[in-house]
Amino acid sequence: MKRFIAQLRSTAYGSLVWRLFIGVTGGLVTTIGTILLFAPGPGLLILLAGLGILATEFAWASRAILKTKTFAAAASEKVGIPLWLKYAIAAVATIISIILIAIHYA
Repeated sequence: MKRFIAQLRSTAYGSLVWRLFIGVTGGLVTTIGTILLFAPGPGLLILLAGLGILATEFAWASRAILKTKTFAAAASEKVGIPLWLKYAIAAVATIISIILIAIHYA
């Protein structure tokens, strides 16, 4: 697959096609994430995934992700929860999720 993408991007037309593909795909995912911000669902995660797709080809999307990370880090510091406690909460939530999924499919 990597060879195909490299070969596609080696020509001017192929590079344009690739950028259009990334733009449409990332734009669609970002739009769905934006819609899900106002509906039940993981809207913020999908929105960031769309920006991540766009950031592979577009510098403005990379800057948007960097600003979002900076904002999230500042908000996290304001909460004042120690890093080890954040990791512990994430680990416990993951273990509980795995147990609930195992119970559900058992």
